[in-house]
Amino acid sequence: MCNTLKLILILCFFVSVALADGVKNEPIQPLSMEPDLDPRLVTLGDRLFHDTRLSQDNSLSCASCHVLSTGGSDHRARSVGAGGAIGGIKAPTVYNSRYNFVQFWDGRAPSLEVQASGPVHNPIEMNSNWEEVISKLSNDPALMEQFDTLFEDSLTGDNISIAIAAFERSLVTVNSRFDRWLQGEQGVLTVKELRGYRLFKSYGCISCHQGVNVGGNMYGFMGAMGDYFKERKSEITEADLGRYNVTRRNEDKHYFKVPSLRLVAINPPYFHDGSASTLDEAVRIMGRYQLGRELPEEDIKDIVSFLFCLVGEHIRLKP
Repeated sequence: MCNTLKLILILCFFVSVALADGVKNEPIQPLSMEPDLDPRLVTLGDRLFHDTRLSQDNSLSCASCHVLSTGGSDHRARSVGAGGAIGGIKAPTVYNSRYNFVQFWDGRAPSLEVQASGPVHNPIEMNSNWEEVISKLSNDPALMEQFDTLFEDSLTGDNISIAIAAFERSLVTVNSRFDRWLQGEQGVLTVKELRGYRLFKSYGCISCHQGVNVGGNMYGFMGAMGDYFKERKSEITEADLGRYNVTRRNEDKHYFKVPSLRLVAINPPYFHDGSASTLDEAVRIMGRYQLGRELPEEDIKDIVSFLFCLVGEHIRLKP
């Protein structure tokens, strides 16, 4: 199924949901918490997400690159792994990741459970493996009791991934001012923010950034209306190849999972390569290379204002 048809079906689905729930008929829809999470599993996942024993040298945890208090990423163009290894791509936010149709920029993980295993085994991230991790965690009686209670087979690599994924599913930023506007609250958005949203739609940003996560539900080509990588004036890296690294099909070079914009306002730098240091710069670059437009400064400012009103609330988030 082509991306265009997928997008039409996605938009039709959200319109039908909106009409049923009394939410404004818009291509972006409000976030909501997953209702069926086991709080015991979330608690275990929370503990593991912050456990440095998942790394080979006990130096970092998932939370090291996904700092929950400041937006779910580390605000670096390249994250630092075990032993000081430098990663090849910007760490995306873990907030609202349950709404992504795949995980990682190149979409190599079809679920949060598969994603949770990746950094543990990556030599430039945690540089470990399940055998090593289980050996360390099995010496923790309190942790073992949690695993014994929740899983018939107790402590395994799969069960570690299941618990971390459950915690990540709880990281949903609800009640943004934009979501409150979608649900009918009057006066919650400024004239500037509303104009920014209208521009966001009229320029065509909405074609890739829609749905509950304002993105995260399709792949997009970086440089659809211009040669972004040539004009960036830096060497092409493996990370720049995007989806090609998974499929090895030439037509997938420079395709990436479209990122969510829910917390984009508080998660610089921008893009997979962290090349844009400010949100204004990122919007300007998107206009040039994705839309083929040089956006006026006033329009950029208003779109940025709109993006800020997408930031929602979570007990761990302190923007």
